[in-house]
Amino acid sequence: MTSVRYGEQQLYPSKVVCVGRNYVEHIHELGNAIPDEMVVFNKPSTSIASQLNAFSQEPLHYEAEICFLVQNNRLSAVATGLDLTKRGLQSELKSKGLPWERAKAFDGSAVFSRFLSLDSMDVNNLQIELFINCVRVQCGHVSQMLYPPLTILSELQTYTTLQDNDIIMTGTPSGVGVVHSGDVFLLRLKEGEKTLIETEWVAV
Repeated sequence: MTSVRYGEQQLYPSKVVCVGRNYVEHIHELGNAIPDEMVVFNKPSTSIASQLNAFSQEPLHYEAEICFLVQNNRLSAVATGLDLTKRGLQSELKSKGLPWERAKAFDGSAVFSRFLSLDSMDVNNLQIELFINCVRVQCGHVSQMLYPPLTILSELQTYTTLQDNDIIMTGTPSGVGVVHSGDVFLLRLKEGEKTLIETEWVAV
């Protein structure tokens, strides 16, 4: 697909920039160390999909995230997203001290809701909730992030050019797990108690 929806527009990001290990409870969940600096990896535009897959060479794990669209060197819009991971391959690569893009940057590894303008929103009061088959499995607030959105943007701009319509994925809270075919995913973005976006996928 390689495109995302913002209002009536279909936009084509050049890349998706992802922050890893940004919620302490998720770091502990995977048995990782708290990093001394921000962990970043990229997904290519070909990773963007509209369909939620349960399998790609191996079972996939879901990670729900708050995501931002970059325009004119600032955060302009927000969405929810799923960072899909080949956890078995990732663990194997990490154990060998190798990069793990192959486990994160494959085709279909990034699924997004529509994007909403950030105008009049409080970026620091955003929260994500993921329900699978009507059971809440993930919940994360910006206040729980080691690196909040504006800090992420500033840090990224110290070393890379963010082109218009590029996407930033800000990391996932605890509660990640395996995607099973037929699972119904409901991903919700809230500002305080107000629901901004609610998106549903059925895993195939």
